Amino acid sequence: MALETLAGLSAEVVACRACPRLVTWREEAAANPPARFAGERYWARPLPGFGDPMARILLVGLAPAAHGGNRTGRLFTGDRSGDFLFAALHRTGFASQPDSQTAGDRLTLTGAYVAAVVRCAPPDNKPTPAERDSCLPFLVRELTLLGEIRVIVALGAYAWEGALRALAESGVTAKARPSFAHLAEARIGRYSLIGSYHPSQQNTFTGRLTAPMLDAAILRARELACTE
Repeated sequence: MALETLAGLSAEVVACRACPRLVTWREEAAANPPARFAGERYWARPLPGFGDPMARILLVGLAPAAHGGNRTGRLFTGDRSGDFLFAALHRTGFASQPDSQTAGDRLTLTGAYVAAVVRCAPPDNKPTPAERDSCLPFLVRELTLLGEIRVIVALGAYAWEGALRALAESGVTAKARPSFAHLAEARIGRYSLIGSYHPSQQNTFTGRLTAPMLDAAILRARELACTE
């Protein structure tokens, strides 16, 4: 059997229709956009990860936004969460520009790769456990293909739990299950896991997550990645 590639895995992700509720929701969101996106053609399919295939840092989110990644076709692209995240990645030297509005822009990542636990936009941003478990093998396979990854930054408690589950499926477990917190760290096999609050508007508008806080998590990831 031919060796799996990131491109092959991405094509499989995009074609997935395994979760009927998520398929319905992502397509309904595309058919009924808010006024600011009226007339735009939505991606309305699952989203693969993207970034540097030789990255040492993997950033994991929860799922695409209904009118962000589900619209543009790239994770964290075209929404406020992505604006906050890419600005931080640009400040810390991983992104070529501080924002990303379309999948066809000139954004490139160097040394970093972005993925999610669930690849379709879920209603109320809440996947079911069954949907999470159906999607998780994609993250497991990405970890295998991204052989240089040494640090995982979990953007939120859901991503933290998803990363732990993906690592366990890869045969790597912690001696004691670590708890999520901003800047929490855990050593799991060859990986370091770092927690950060998710760059959602709920967190950034309330000050729960500030730009310096997110920068600190990414800079800590860079520090660990450089010492492995």
